[in-house]
Amino acid sequence: MLTGLDYAMDDGKSGPTRYRCGDIEIDTGRHRVLRGGTELALEPKAYGVLLELVRRRGAVVARDALLDTVWGHRHVTPAVLNRIIALLRRELGDEADRPHLIRTVHGVGYEFIGIAAETNDTEPARAVEAVAGPAAPMVGASAALPASTVAISPRAARSTLSRTARSLTLALLLLAVSLFVLLAWPPSPHSQSGAADTAPAPARSVAVLPLVNVGGEADHAFFADGISENLITTLSQYEGLKVIGRGSSFLFRDSTEDVAAIGAKLGVAHLVEGSVQRIGDDVRVSIELIRSADGTVAWTRRFDRAYKDLFALQDEITLAVAGALQVKLLHAMPSMVEAGRPASGNLDAYEAYLRAAAEMSVDANPSRKAIDDFEQATRIDPRYAQAWAWLGFARTVYARGNTDRDAVRAAYAQAREAIDTALRLQPEFGQAHAIRANWLGAAEHDWNGALGEFRNALAFVPDNDPTHGAVSRLLATLGRVDEAIAERRKYIDGDPLGAFARIYLAELLASRGRLDEAAASLREADERIIDPAATVRDWSTDEGAYLAILRGDAASALAAVDATKPGAWRERWRALALQVGSDRTAADEALQRLVETDERSKGEAYAIARVYALRGDAGHAFEWLQRDLDRGGTAVHYALFDSLLLRFRGDARFAAYCARAGLPSPLASEAFGLDAIRTSLARR
Repeated sequence: MLTGLDYAMDDGKSGPTRYRCGDIEIDTGRHRVLRGGTELALEPKAYGVLLELVRRRGAVVARDALLDTVWGHRHVTPAVLNRIIALLRRELGDEADRPHLIRTVHGVGYEFIGIAAETNDTEPARAVEAVAGPAAPMVGASAALPASTVAISPRAARSTLSRTARSLTLALLLLAVSLFVLLAWPPSPHSQSGAADTAPAPARSVAVLPLVNVGGEADHAFFADGISENLITTLSQYEGLKVIGRGSSFLFRDSTEDVAAIGAKLGVAHLVEGSVQRIGDDVRVSIELIRSADGTVAWTRRFDRAYKDLFALQDEITLAVAGALQVKLLHAMPSMVEAGRPASGNLDAYEAYLRAAAEMSVDANPSRKAIDDFEQATRIDPRYAQAWAWLGFARTVYARGNTDRDAVRAAYAQAREAIDTALRLQPEFGQAHAIRANWLGAAEHDWNGALGEFRNALAFVPDNDPTHGAVSRLLATLGRVDEAIAERRKYIDGDPLGAFARIYLAELLASRGRLDEAAASLREADERIIDPAATVRDWSTDEGAYLAILRGDAASALAAVDATKPGAWRERWRALALQVGSDRTAADEALQRLVETDERSKGEAYAIARVYALRGDAGHAFEWLQRDLDRGGTAVHYALFDSLLLRFRGDARFAAYCARAGLPSPLASEAFGLDAIRTSLARR
């Protein structure tokens, strides 16, 4: 049997020297594949897999048979073969959902279904049509495991799982992202993304891609994500190792890109891929460490354990991966609570926690069901600090969305009790300090207390933790823009593909009059938006319109705004853009429409205040700003880095507003007002 590179160097003497299928030609003598006469740049393993499938056309070739033949053993995870199949499909112009060359037989393997012509140098071509359909014989079926336990390849499995578990598998990711997206500030439209950075990847750098749930059941999807999250969290504690945060690495759940492209986008030298499978009371986890530069497998291992030993399994996996990377712990192994696990090791409590996380993944505003599941986790294990902390967070956000004053007060009181319980159980639990900071800002507008709690949190969380993003937002609220920029950049280092993070950065840079840098940050954000129709695209476009407004360029501002989707956001930005133009009638009408909308929704006070500020009408601007504060609105989180409002930084009414909101004096804000920005631009 030919294996590994030996297989790729097969001289073809045992069979035809060439296979042709349409414009595809496999030249076994020169070990190459051509398409339309152009040689394809295939990895040796990709060449080997294609040749094996073509040679066995008319039969379903089991995954294990391919791994045995091409790799020489079965200790390679499903992700490796799936990556190779995805690469072949891309290079050959095939499609997984409408294949004409390689058909996936889920849970079994692959079949070459094209019409191939065999030739030797001295023979004419003879056409052989592969037999397609479920009745085709299967070559090399696994005898070690029943069909239900044959691992489905990670990226192929994604298409099957997407209809049933797409929202669920974002659960743990959303909980962490919520720390800086929701916290005390209103959620902004955002999305994830993926453009490559060009800087060379550090040798000791890694991204953990979401492990694939082989079984497909929703509950097991939570389980697979839990292992992925645990690996990210724990590897982040290792000295000298750059670990990409979940926000960017989880973007590749549905990706069929090759590892070189993924590694380049994430800026890492290594990727961790693998799969998770529940088999009765047992768990099988297959992990591989892949070199991003060339897609070669640096290390691979399969772990089999009883489900009751899940947490020990998670630690074993982390230590094994760290050993393969040749890194050492910066401190002791992270505690159970830092990894999201109950200190008691109670799996029932852990599963209740994961169900709650799934509920929060459906909507950033937690449902009653999410709160109930967090409560269940704490009832099962009253010492489960992680569950208590996130119960407090869920109740805080739930309170912010409630209009009943009594209900709000009660929810905030319950939230504080839960957060205090978490910190009493685990005083050094960083995320709980961040959640308390959120509560202090949302419930009491205690900004300095919130900042103190964030400082406590940063002492206990790794560099890639989203708490850096949350701290940035709070520092901006306090007008400490330069510090906010520094923290935002730290967050971006850990989440290099986060488009929304660069839009936040653009806002901060703009407030300091650094409009060219802000525009560059928006361009970087746009490059990282995967879905052209995503809401974050409009958000970035609106921020581009804002830069034009600050420059006084009405035409560019209106063109940008009119390119976004219709809705309340566009109406607000269009009203602003019209104020810097020459059509005063249109500007007045746009403002009036906002006022009429507010009469119905009571939600436009801050937008109206900004329009009046842009018109130079301080009296009406502060009248509407106070209405927003009385309603518990959003302006309080932006006023001290809003350049439109800060043109009135010396106005006594602004100082009075800040005092009522518990904010520092507007005179202390590092952000520039509109007039200062335009004066600076005019001097260039």
